[in-house]
Amino acid sequence: MIIDIFFKMLFDSIIYGPIHSRRLGVSLGVNLMPTDKKLCTFNCVYCECGWNTQALYPLLPSRAAVRQELEAKLIALQAEGIRPDVITFSGNGEPTLHPDFLGIIQDTCALRDRYCPSAKVSVLSNSTQLGRTEVREALMLVDNRILKLDSAIDETMRRIDQPLNQELTVAQIKEWLAWFRGDFTLQTCFLRGEHAGQPIDNTTETELKAWYQAVEQLRPKQLMIYVIDRATPEQHLEKITRDEMERIAAPLQAKGFPISISA
Repeated sequence: MIIDIFFKMLFDSIIYGPIHSRRLGVSLGVNLMPTDKKLCTFNCVYCECGWNTQALYPLLPSRAAVRQELEAKLIALQAEGIRPDVITFSGNGEPTLHPDFLGIIQDTCALRDRYCPSAKVSVLSNSTQLGRTEVREALMLVDNRILKLDSAIDETMRRIDQPLNQELTVAQIKEWLAWFRGDFTLQTCFLRGEHAGQPIDNTTETELKAWYQAVEQLRPKQLMIYVIDRATPEQHLEKITRDEMERIAAPLQAKGFPISISA
């Protein structure tokens, strides 16, 4: 199925939701990026936030503002008897780009412990900042480190994710992921189609062989595989069927890897 009408989805506040996440349950979102544009180290062809519109000096929320707004929201939810399953860092781009990411995570864990101790703190990251010590330190404080690897082949990774760092390699990403010794969730979006006249398909036999090998090397505690669910900035993409996703998952499930499928 080709999804051919695109409406850019940007979060216009620091705290949003709670919303129902396909993968995480009742999720209270935290957006550390600008509220009027996407800021990311990737320019993924399937991103619901659209193409990057990088600013030289983007306006990011301060650590104090994030803490104040999150606490106010948690107090309000507590008064309503609503308990989120998870506090999720995602939003309009790559959350680990925020210069105060470590401090914000420390504040968030403290507020979670005070107002909703049963909730998990999750970070969805594209893995490009894992080489930074403070980012790894912050991620070790959270419950769910959900880290992206859309292809284990450089050419395909670059076509799908379009990293701003043209020298980024899969080997580099895998080296960073290995630092967590399997204590993370590996997230992959499967799709096919074309962009700028070039084919895109991370479901081929060659692609899957390389991806399976990467999974077995990294041995993440969980895998999340999913398909495009909303309209995408690149219109010539195909949504993979549930049956095909189950076939992709089967060889790893047979080896005992826990896999959640969103299709």
